[in-house]
Amino acid sequence: MTDPALPGDDLTDLEHELAWFARVLDLRFGLYFPRQGQAVETRTLADLPPPDPGDSTSAYARLLRELQPDLVERLALALALVPHLRPQLLDLFFIKNSTFDRRFTEFGGSRQSDEFEPTGETLAFVLDGGSLAARAAAWAVVDPEHRLARLGVLRPAVGPPEHVPLRAPLRLSPEYASLLLTGVRPRPSLGAEFPAQRITTTLTWDDLVLHPSTLRQLEEVQVFLRHGDTLMREWGMAARLRPGLRALFHGPPGTGKTMSAALLGQLADREVYRIDLSLVISKYIGETEKNLARVFDRAQQRGWILFFDEADALFGKRSNTRDAHDRYANQEVAFLLQRIEVFDGISILASNLRENLDDAFTRRFESVVYFPLPRPPERLRLWTRGFSPRARLRADVDLPAIARDHELSGGSIMNVIRHVSLTAIAEGAREIAQDDLVQGIRRELAKDSRG
Repeated sequence: MTDPALPGDDLTDLEHELAWFARVLDLRFGLYFPRQGQAVETRTLADLPPPDPGDSTSAYARLLRELQPDLVERLALALALVPHLRPQLLDLFFIKNSTFDRRFTEFGGSRQSDEFEPTGETLAFVLDGGSLAARAAAWAVVDPEHRLARLGVLRPAVGPPEHVPLRAPLRLSPEYASLLLTGVRPRPSLGAEFPAQRITTTLTWDDLVLHPSTLRQLEEVQVFLRHGDTLMREWGMAARLRPGLRALFHGPPGTGKTMSAALLGQLADREVYRIDLSLVISKYIGETEKNLARVFDRAQQRGWILFFDEADALFGKRSNTRDAHDRYANQEVAFLLQRIEVFDGISILASNLRENLDDAFTRRFESVVYFPLPRPPERLRLWTRGFSPRARLRADVDLPAIARDHELSGGSIMNVIRHVSLTAIAEGAREIAQDDLVQGIRRELAKDSRG
């Protein structure tokens, strides 16, 4: 396998890491299999310090400065990298025990055809020949709750309950494998291991049609995005104030809560990730906390804004504790309260009804923003701006009357525009008439039995 086409600093730093790891392997095998007639090695791993990344700008150097790994973690990273970059370094692990004519169990690893894939047991052997202390240290690193797994650097060991974690392959996550091998960091994929998905918008603040008081409240969040770091660091308020900012967006569906969150991320040049509560909430005790902790750890590391849509599902008022399930549900809320309060970033929770949220939870927000249904002037702006320039409105279309007579959210207005526009296209791009809009509105209202 050839080295990937990376910039100079990246190649140099990876070459230094591979050379260091090759010396580590030579030392470990020399200590474990001393040659006859030669003095036993007296050196230890402490005599082979890993390369210092210094001020290199490579992806690997940045990762090392960010993680500040100890020796065990550094060796785990190197072991996970070697199969991608220089798998021949692992050929040493193919030697057999001549006494039993079988492979050395202490090497660990999984063997697929002609390739050796290191495991936690391999890490333990490299550390100290597989001693009990080395196995304990390696076990901690491959644990799914270790920070390398929580931050998404290593892929956590997954297997049946009886599976021994040390026997699971030691692998880089796809995200970090791509970052270190190509210099490009892909975005994490939505799934059970990462229950969040990025949200974006191509619109701008000028496209946002909201009540003036809502816009003023959003400006308070914008001020923190621009100047929060100055407040905490330069003004020395970090010791007096909680880190980050917690904002509650509440109001009827379709009033701009999600779009506003995406625009705040656009303003601050931060990615916004929406938490999928259906993937977060688990029937297994303790799994909800693990799933959420994984997202918070990644968001903390990368500076993301977290957006909890329909937060009532997880943060709603709890009934009296009647059984173990109720007690655990309350534990979930307590865990989230604690994580959100110490999160050094922006967390936004959206709810259709503020009254559904637990009172103890709502008191923790620095910013509470109400998104009401738009008034007639705002609805008229939404109707006027919503149509494509290619749409042809018949002379009988009275948008001011439509905006005045029909109380709809911005999302509902766009649904109506989408429906009548598609109908017009399907029927040969005919003009859109007043009756078409009225029928489209009735169709939209029928969704929630208002038609």
